[in-house]
Amino acid sequence: MTLTRRSFFKSGLTAALLPLLPATLQADPSSKLKPLLRPKALPQGGTVGLVTPASPLFEAHRTLMEAKENMEHLGFKVKIGKNVFKKRGYLAGSVEERVSDLHEMFRDPEVDALVAIRGGYGSAQLLPHLDYNLIKKNPKILVGYSDITSLLNGIHRQTGLVTFHGPVAVSTFTDYTKQYFFDVLTKPKAVGLIDAESFNTDTRSINEVWKFRGGVGEGRLWGGNLTLMQALIGTPYDFSGDNSILFFEEVGEEPYDLDRILNQMKQAGKFDKCRGVFFDRLDSTKPASYKPAFNSSLSVEEVIEDVFKDFDFPVCVGFSIGHIANKPTLPLGVRARLDADKAQISLLEAAVK
Repeated sequence: MTLTRRSFFKSGLTAALLPLLPATLQADPSSKLKPLLRPKALPQGGTVGLVTPASPLFEAHRTLMEAKENMEHLGFKVKIGKNVFKKRGYLAGSVEERVSDLHEMFRDPEVDALVAIRGGYGSAQLLPHLDYNLIKKNPKILVGYSDITSLLNGIHRQTGLVTFHGPVAVSTFTDYTKQYFFDVLTKPKAVGLIDAESFNTDTRSINEVWKFRGGVGEGRLWGGNLTLMQALIGTPYDFSGDNSILFFEEVGEEPYDLDRILNQMKQAGKFDKCRGVFFDRLDSTKPASYKPAFNSSLSVEEVIEDVFKDFDFPVCVGFSIGHIANKPTLPLGVRARLDADKAQISLLEAAVK
C-alpha cells in the first residue's frame, strides 16, 4: 500500500506513532512552569554583587567606578565579582569565569542582590552551566536588561525564581528609574500601577503609547529583549506565552527583523493563549537611514498589525522600558495587568518577600 502524506495522517498509523514523538512536541509548555519563588527584599544598606555575565567592560576601571558609585548613591554596599576585568574577545571572560562569579554571588550570605554591570552579548552561553539547585537554595534578586534577558528568563524557567528586568549598574538612575527600583525590590507588597512615562519633546510632554487593540488582560509577566527572547525558543530556558502578559523591547533592528522575530513567535504558538502584549517605544526599530535592504519597507505599525490581527488580546506600543533612561523594574513571574485603553501596567502581587 502506498501512502501519501495526507492519507498517512488520516490512517491509524498516526495514533500508533504518537508515543514515539519527542515529548516536547506533545507537552503543554505551561505545565512545566515551576512554582513561584520570591527572593528576599533588598534591605536598606544591603549588599549588591556586581557581575559581568555578558560583554567585557570598556574602559574597565572607569566603568566599574561608575557602577559602584551608582549603587552606593542608592544606599547599598557593593561586592565586586572576581572576574569583572576578564576579557575574551566580545565576552567578559570564559564561560567558567562568568559562571563562577554568578555562583559565588548566589552562595555568598552577605550578598542580597546581583546586578549586572552591563549587557552586550553572551549571557545565553551560561545557561547550560548554571547550578540551578544552588540558585533555588539561595534565591536572590537578579537585575538587568538587554542581553541579561537570557539569564532572567532562563533562571526563572528553571527555578521559578522571580527575576527582574530593570537597570544595569551603569544605567542612568533617573527619579523614575529609582522609584520603581526601590518600590519593586525593597517592598514585599504589590506595587500596583506603573505609569507609562511621558515622552519629552521640545515643546511638551506627551504619552505616546499606541494602542493596536484595546482591552484589559491579566497574566504571568514574561519578557525582555525581543531578539534574546526569540533565541530562547526551543531550548529548556524558553518562555511561556500561555496565560501570560508578554513585554518586549528592542533597539537598532529594522522592521523586517521585527517581522521575522514576531512571526517565529506566532508560529511557535507563543501568542495562542496569551493575555496581552506590550512593547517599548521601538524608536530605533526603523529602516536604517531609510535605506533598508529592500526598495520599500513596512512600518513598525504595519508589522504589529499584520502579526496580531488574528488575536483578541490587548496590544500596545510605546512604554518606557529597555534602552532608555526612564525604565521601571519589571519582575518576571508575578501576575500583572495590562490596560491598553489607559496605557497602564499594574503589578498585582509582591515580587519579593
